[in-house]
Amino acid sequence: MPELPEVETVRRGLNRLVKGATIASVEVRWPRIVNNDVDRFKARLVNATIEKVDRRGKYLLFRFNHGLTMVSHLRMEGKYNVMPKDEGQTKHTHVIFHLTDQRDLLYNDTRKFGRMTLVPTGEETTVGGLKTMGPEPIDSALTMAYLTAVLAKSKKMIKPFLLDQSKIAGIGNIYADETLWLSKIHPMRPANSLTETEIAALRQNIIAEMALAIKGHGTTVHSFSTAFGEAGQFQNQLHVYGREGEPCERCGTLIEKIKVAQRGTHFCPHEQRL
Repeated sequence: MPELPEVETVRRGLNRLVKGATIASVEVRWPRIVNNDVDRFKARLVNATIEKVDRRGKYLLFRFNHGLTMVSHLRMEGKYNVMPKDEGQTKHTHVIFHLTDQRDLLYNDTRKFGRMTLVPTGEETTVGGLKTMGPEPIDSALTMAYLTAVLAKSKKMIKPFLLDQSKIAGIGNIYADETLWLSKIHPMRPANSLTETEIAALRQNIIAEMALAIKGHGTTVHSFSTAFGEAGQFQNQLHVYGREGEPCERCGTLIEKIKVAQRGTHFCPHEQRL
């Protein structure tokens, strides 16, 4: 599933490609992707102009000029790309936004798990987990006071804690493993057992790693691609995720992979002791 850096990379690409574009018509080939009444969804977007694309956690927010926002979650395999009119469609193209400038904004999804919901702008928190979503992993939002308080209240293991979008927005499996390795914290440590020094290190590593991953245009492990159809680059900078059996960069101990809360988890058994 694309995590925050990948979704942010898509957002930036879409703003470069379709900001200011107007929708002539919408074609929905797999109705389950749209959470609204499909005919009404299509009708309400005719002649709508995309003012900009925002993001909250792993959700894209398409802002239209007539007071509507389309909340889009890519889930496992969702992708947007822009092509000349009637070009580039595949069997995995499920929603097509035909633009008035003779281009198409295509939504492709091999697993059909992605979802789109059209709501009045300002009511985005009625969709999915947006209402309970935690702070963005940036310095101004993810404060030391906040993180210390929520960790103290949680008996969860730290890995599933980081994956909980109601605690911190946008962290998924890749960046949970990476930030725990950077912080020398075992993924099975109880969240409320972290010391103040460990919390400070974890907070700083989350903020820094997310910023670096965005700068690297996200991580492509399986199939992620940007709105320009390009792979991300940050997979070349991963320290631990996907590197089981390889030596740890810090100590040379072989990286191990275990299951934590049903998720494949990579760590160094020497640097991250339980």
